[in-house]
Amino acid sequence: MKSSYDPLYLFIGGQWISAEGRVTAAVVNPATEAEIGRVPLATASDLDHALDVAKLSFEQWRNTFPDQRAKVLKRAADLILERAPHIALQMTLEEGKPLSESMDEVTRAAEYFEWFAESARRIDGRVVPANRPGVLQMVKRQAIGPVAAFTPWNFPAITPARKLSAALAAGCSVILKPGEESPSTALALARALDDAGLPKGVLQVVFGVPDQVSSHLIASPIIRKVTFTGSVPIGRLLSARAAEGVKPITLELGGHGPVLVFDDADIEKAAVEGVANRFRGTGQVCISSTRFLIQRGAYDSFVDHFVAATLALKIGDGLNAETQVGPLANPRQLAKMQELVADAVAKGARVLAGGKRLEGNGYFYEPTVLADVPMHARVMHEEPFGPIAVLMPFEQLSDGLEEANRLPYGLSAYAFTSNARIAIDVADGLEAGMIGINQYRIVATELPFGGLKESGHGSEGGIEGIEHYLTHKFISQV
Repeated sequence: MKSSYDPLYLFIGGQWISAEGRVTAAVVNPATEAEIGRVPLATASDLDHALDVAKLSFEQWRNTFPDQRAKVLKRAADLILERAPHIALQMTLEEGKPLSESMDEVTRAAEYFEWFAESARRIDGRVVPANRPGVLQMVKRQAIGPVAAFTPWNFPAITPARKLSAALAAGCSVILKPGEESPSTALALARALDDAGLPKGVLQVVFGVPDQVSSHLIASPIIRKVTFTGSVPIGRLLSARAAEGVKPITLELGGHGPVLVFDDADIEKAAVEGVANRFRGTGQVCISSTRFLIQRGAYDSFVDHFVAATLALKIGDGLNAETQVGPLANPRQLAKMQELVADAVAKGARVLAGGKRLEGNGYFYEPTVLADVPMHARVMHEEPFGPIAVLMPFEQLSDGLEEANRLPYGLSAYAFTSNARIAIDVADGLEAGMIGINQYRIVATELPFGGLKESGHGSEGGIEGIEHYLTHKFISQV
């Protein structure tokens, strides 16, 4: 397999702007620690140009007939699928995940463009009966305006796809700032949209120092909507910046996903599938299960199955077909894993599997299972965002729910039980925006994706996804 990495650009006003003569940042393959590319960083004048173009193109795109917008998005979906092997390769080179996971992500990214293409044709309004004669009352839904979208490095295809597909379907222009550590994947989506006939200037893709880019874009009166996926601290910061301009913001932030496993559950299924869910993406998944809360009677059996499945995982370069767990994306994540595990062990935790960095090149850290972790350990409060799983017992449903809901996060949660009454009670009691009962795979194009509490607000995907890019306008006519 040819494993070359694509040249990197800025995409502004329909022009692909190379890195030549510009300030750049290195893109590193996390499996080898080798530099594979240089991403150009936008200047203030680049951002101003992107804003001006987004303003002008918005007027054209919002007035494009919905069926024409739908055709562009559907064609883009087709092109993404045609190019999926190449895009997946780029993703694995820059982000590290196994190639099979990259292929799955690219496929699902294409599905979002196809789904929201249909949504573009279903933006309707309503006629409201008047309370006096001769009056026509209408409610119309229209595109909110130019959007500033910020996406992280861990899902470089599906996260931009969720935002772009919904915003473009609604009739908005978009300035997208993806993560600088995995830029090629997002540029491949932009290339597909450009080749599909998206009018020049409707989409801009910029890179740069995150704080500088976000402050510049959000402060501009041209931007009418902000959407961000990333950490809780940065989400707070961007939310405050958006509030200064009274701009709506959609936030999809971190989590620390609890899993409640009851005595009557299929213990082996909950454990084995839990390992696959926890260590997918090397644990760098916001909706991943992290805290496994097992009812006392099932605890020992669950631990045995979970540890055995963890030890069987194959770690390596994502380009190797047998790899199940790739490297962490960057040295910051590697250092955090080492710190969290050392802190937990120093405070009395037991390491049942893993617990150390692999020798040699690459940001590899063993899939790690911790037990007997005291409540004052950092990993009990901080999202690990890496290959660490915490196992702990509980006694009764109320105890399990109390621990599951203890943290300020509320993104995803899971439960395993064969008792229908328990399933209903736990689904009602869990404080999370997405809940899986007897399964871990809870994400689908047609369903909302979002959290509660400090995990953010607003949803992406499903019929809810397009609403955040629309405004309601009431018209009363005599």
